[in-house]
Amino acid sequence: MFTNSVSTKYWCMVLNKITVPSQGEKVTIEAQKLKIPDNPIIPFIEGDGTGPELWYTTRQVIDAAVEKAYGDSKKISWMEVYAGKKAQSIYGKDHSIPEETIATLRDYKIVIKGPITTPVDGQVRSINVTLRQELDLYAYLRPIRYFKGIPSPLRRPELVNITIFRENIEDVYAGIEFEISDEGNQKILDILKSTSSYKKIRFPESTAIGLKPVSKEGTERLVRAAIQYAVKNERNSVTFVHKGNIMKCTEGNFCKWGYELAKNEFRDETILYDECGGNAPPDKILIKDNIADNFLRQTLTRPINFDVIATLNLNGDYISDALAAQVGGIAPGASLNYETGIAIFEATNDTAPKYAGLDKVNPCSLILSGQMMLRYMNWNEAAENIHLGLEKIISQKMVTYDFARLMDGATEVKCSEFGKSLISNMQL
Repeated sequence: MFTNSVSTKYWCMVLNKITVPSQGEKVTIEAQKLKIPDNPIIPFIEGDGTGPELWYTTRQVIDAAVEKAYGDSKKISWMEVYAGKKAQSIYGKDHSIPEETIATLRDYKIVIKGPITTPVDGQVRSINVTLRQELDLYAYLRPIRYFKGIPSPLRRPELVNITIFRENIEDVYAGIEFEISDEGNQKILDILKSTSSYKKIRFPESTAIGLKPVSKEGTERLVRAAIQYAVKNERNSVTFVHKGNIMKCTEGNFCKWGYELAKNEFRDETILYDECGGNAPPDKILIKDNIADNFLRQTLTRPINFDVIATLNLNGDYISDALAAQVGGIAPGASLNYETGIAIFEATNDTAPKYAGLDKVNPCSLILSGQMMLRYMNWNEAAENIHLGLEKIISQKMVTYDFARLMDGATEVKCSEFGKSLISNMQL
């Protein structure tokens, strides 16, 4: 059984249940620019199920990457905060997302989080969604690329190098829906009776209603972040993925507002598809759009045509997992607010409770999310150490059980052993 635990080394002040390390400084933001001290205090949520062992391995990898890159000049001071089942054990069963956790994440800006199970107690619909809404983390960032040697169902998975910006707050994930018996459900049906839309509801007496909010402001800040990312990272195109051919007033407007923002705010850096017929000059980022179902088909047949994606919440959920599967199933993720600087870097796999404590599961998703976190902090040398170490260990076929069973000649290692081997393969 896996018994290692992670604890904060230094102690100085207890907020309530959270202990702040005595060494380190807060990450701050001024004029929408992060100020990262050399010894930042970074909160972590270890997660449920396999979360503790995933976090243990990931922490070792991050700390080693930082030490190899900077020696003693930079170091992260870790601070544990709580959500999910561990929070319930500490704060009580009605507190799977304690107010103290929300306040701490808002104050300290950057956090890394293992997988979390939403307790089946009716308190919250989803812990992840609640964190995103409470902290207004409007952009969900998923960079998806292939590491040579990882088993993939595609013939040429190396052609997939797509970064997804998924709107994180609105759309059906806002959670505005009603049971059939709810008063709100009947009120909405009563309003619809006075419109031509009511006849489209085939069985009004047994219909539950949900709402799909899509705002211009929410669209603009998501698209702005996607284009800024494309400019900064010298990407070739930004594609708006939507179902505006059917949902014209929500997803159709998402596409329209995206084009308008690109034209109004990024005229010098971008060119619209209609202006160039898809043949963008080399100094311009092509702005285009694609219907969601057609996009998914084309990512299998011509993934090289796509670069940065901006899409709505539900589309982005499907798209992210589908593309991650094409590169072997591992991909990092982060929920961000570029104005406040708050960012949660998180594992994209589930909690896998049947494997909890077995030191067995693949830590790559959380490790790569840690790499994303380091790049967000502009600690790029440390991030590159993780990238190089991961490439080397996969080429050596030193992998956890999920990859080992799909790779000829692989050596199966435990989760913690994978981390140790990755560290030994880092750039010195």
